[in-house]
Amino acid sequence: YSIAKDFSRLDTNYIEPQKYNYAVMLQNTNTYEMYRISNGNQQSVDLAPAPSYKVGPYFGWRWIFLGYTLDVTHLGSRNKRTGIDLSLYSNQIGIDLFYRTTGDDYHIRRIELGDDAKIDVSPLRGVDFGGLHANIRGFNLYYITNHKRFSYPAAYSQSTRQLQSTGSPILGIGYMHQKLNMDWVTLQDIIAQRMGKTVLKEVLGSDSAGWSKTHVKYDNFSVSGGYAYNWVFAKNFLLNVSLSASLAYLHTISKTAQTPSSQFDNFNFNQFTIDGIARMGLVYNTSRWFAGSS
Repeated sequence: YSIAKDFSRLDTNYIEPQKYNYAVMLQNTNTYEMYRISNGNQQSVDLAPAPSYKVGPYFGWRWIFLGYTLDVTHLGSRNKRTGIDLSLYSNQIGIDLFYRTTGDDYHIRRIELGDDAKIDVSPLRGVDFGGLHANIRGFNLYYITNHKRFSYPAAYSQSTRQLQSTGSPILGIGYMHQKLNMDWVTLQDIIAQRMGKTVLKEVLGSDSAGWSKTHVKYDNFSVSGGYAYNWVFAKNFLLNVSLSASLAYLHTISKTAQTPSSQFDNFNFNQFTIDGIARMGLVYNTSRWFAGSS
């Protein structure tokens, strides 16, 4: 009992505990995503869907919130986009769980056919592209060292109030698994329809007919460290800024449907990389009423 009690112990000179058991809020979530696929011939294509704007109600009991948001930008679309996000924040530990699948509503935002290609690619920009599908799932786990005086929930779940400005080092671990399926035949067909088969053969080569589909599995294991600061700049107002750097280990496997003339080979590689995570949250909280953006 004493260990559990210490897990949530606060310095009430710095943090005001939540006074109410129940809460209701309206949440708006905006998302933008983009994929860039390139090869060694200085050719690349940027694929992105329309930005997603979701709105919906949430209901909370103490520190647990459940809700549902509706994507107002895709109300009449048959696209099968799915997104589930779960965040739990206590004084010492915070965790983000996420699962996303993309739909078939991508567009060609930008395309480059090589440094030597003197071809006007404007007919390809903005064209619908249904040949990319992605599946992402994973988690991020945070540990707050100065948890008795610094409140992460005050900034990102409004379940406490920060009374005095203070900061804290933050440690974390994370994992992400991603599956990516790219249909090259769909891209070839679009180039042929918009620019002609002659251009297709000139840019991609005579053996482009051997291109098929590529399936990529991507695992990212990371450890992170950084610092977060809660600035109480006026009564009931809080601004949080959090910066972390992470060392990530990547394991990637690619499988391409092979044909005798395929230009794409299977690959399997492991490497380390340094990533960054930045967060900012602005909150107004009287303990009975709250509003914020992050």
